[in-house]
Amino acid sequence: MTDLIDVGFKYISLEGVFHAGKTQLAGLLAQRMGGKVVQDKADNPYLKDFYDEKEGAAFLSQLVFLVNRYHQQSRLVQRELFEERIFCDYIFEKDKIYAYQTLSDDELVVYDKIYGVFAERVPKPDLVIYLQIAPPTLTRRISRNGTPLDRNISEKYLQDLIEAYDYFFFNYQATPLLVVKSDELDLAREDHLDDLIDQIVGMKKTSLYYVPSSYAGAAAKKR
Repeated sequence: MTDLIDVGFKYISLEGVFHAGKTQLAGLLAQRMGGKVVQDKADNPYLKDFYDEKEGAAFLSQLVFLVNRYHQQSRLVQRELFEERIFCDYIFEKDKIYAYQTLSDDELVVYDKIYGVFAERVPKPDLVIYLQIAPPTLTRRISRNGTPLDRNISEKYLQDLIEAYDYFFFNYQATPLLVVKSDELDLAREDHLDDLIDQIVGMKKTSLYYVPSSYAGAAAKKR
């Protein structure tokens, strides 16, 4: 079992668009390194109405996600964060990425005020891993594994969402960051997982862009 205590990464968050593989990877890392998985809560009574483009549903759906994530992150501070290693399959800032893709300007004024209060009270990870995928990869994964709601999402929204994630992490400086080019990352392969764990173990207090060995001319580069 790999031990990360000596490099200080006790709270590790994974991020990326849906179907990027965050939850699967969090579970595998917890098994290999020891720790607990914290999953984003997907249940939201307004989500179907949002996909059906009902008026006001986007704002209500986003507020439910924001409050649920805040309560979950708050509990990490209160009980779990200092007891064992945590692998969380999202970062709190995720909520804002989605909000800026779905809400109107007037709704964002209200949302930002609430988000700002919550954001000051949630813990920051020791390390963030961003699983970066391209639009064609996301489209294939939705076609293969997506729900009926997923398949109704427009290609433009998917493209805009991926661009928003890439822009966010290009400018991200809050914590050490490992960006993993994940289109060809096969988590069912032991060698792929081993290589990724080696990158995590070798991480310093900086940012790194990692291209798995499945890519021709793969290399890891400091940003």
